[in-house]
Amino acid sequence: MLQTAGLAALAHGDVLSSFTRTARLLDGIAPGHARPIEMTSGDPKEAMPGFVPDKLVEAKGLLGTYPRIRGSDDLRKAIAAWIGRRYGAAARVDPAREILPLNGSREGLFFAAMPAVGRKDFRGRQPVMLLPNPFYQAYLGATYGTGCEAVYLNATAETGHLPDLDALAREPDLMARAAAFYLCSPANPQGAVASPDYIRRALALAREHDFMLFMDECYSEIYTREAPSGGLEVAAATPERFKNIVVFNSLSKRSNLPGLRSGFAAGDGDFLDMLAEIRNLTAPQMPGPVQHASAAVWAEEQHVFVIRQAYRAKFDAADAVLGHRFGYRRPAGGFYLWLDMSGLGGGEPATLTIWKQCGVKVIPGVYLAHEDRHGVNPGRDFIRIALVHDAATVREALERIVELTA
Repeated sequence: MLQTAGLAALAHGDVLSSFTRTARLLDGIAPGHARPIEMTSGDPKEAMPGFVPDKLVEAKGLLGTYPRIRGSDDLRKAIAAWIGRRYGAAARVDPAREILPLNGSREGLFFAAMPAVGRKDFRGRQPVMLLPNPFYQAYLGATYGTGCEAVYLNATAETGHLPDLDALAREPDLMARAAAFYLCSPANPQGAVASPDYIRRALALAREHDFMLFMDECYSEIYTREAPSGGLEVAAATPERFKNIVVFNSLSKRSNLPGLRSGFAAGDGDFLDMLAEIRNLTAPQMPGPVQHASAAVWAEEQHVFVIRQAYRAKFDAADAVLGHRFGYRRPAGGFYLWLDMSGLGGGEPATLTIWKQCGVKVIPGVYLAHEDRHGVNPGRDFIRIALVHDAATVREALERIVELTA
């Protein structure tokens, strides 16, 4: 019964995305400003690299052939070269076996749950997925889609906004049932970055209890100070290299290209063989022109520098406007603000108030998290704000919100 409950919830629409829930919350309510500002979705509003359309047209002839599920040699080599430049020569991967192109990282994060469950003997017990809490909603879809139980690992200020690995290590029976641990760094929505030691400890637990460590690194190139460490970088320094770890990344955030739907999984070659076979049965291949353009985008870094500088300007604006209000701290990575709205009654009431009085649309944190085993939802008091507009618009939106408490 437990194994089908999640599937039934998905089938009957009982599990809704945070965007759907926010839309329903605000449905029929007029914004309190003549110029509403949408700050819910992590959908970059600034320019994409200008050469991308030409690259797509260059390869238009590839639309006449089925692409391979493993992608082109050129794309896999371009991704491998980027990994080597970004994380050092030691982290370089084998483009033939240790990289799998994806139609955006989200579908990979979902489909990877299937081989994660299939590869391990759970001795008749229901498998679990270990999820940071709050979390990217695709992780829950993957959990329910594979008939697993979700175990929510609260990531709060007290734990450095990452799951508490010491507490997890004290639950060997739970880890024996674990199929995978989803870890996002920089974290969505808090912006916390996992240190090399943290990643090393998480990987050690995965190997000790034979579950997969799935590192969602789609915000890896959006940071304001030091470049975040990556899972492959840490794993490459261990004797077993990429065993039990797969990282996911994409061009959506790095290159302002969410509409291209281009990402990759990299790491454990044996696991990626299984994932490739599952995708060959169930998932669409990346179109040839998209592969051609993606290879060019992974090879070019100047536009990434420009994008990163733009986000720094937005966080500078947040620093100036917010100060220490709402528990604000400049995050180490990502492009979200995770603000404490307990003074306005919590995240959901604050979202309503901010929309009705300011015309700024945000997401209640309670929609991005879930009640844990003790009935605690760590997102209840918070809202998430996506800094996807230009710095001037970000400043205006935050000034409107601050005026509520002036």
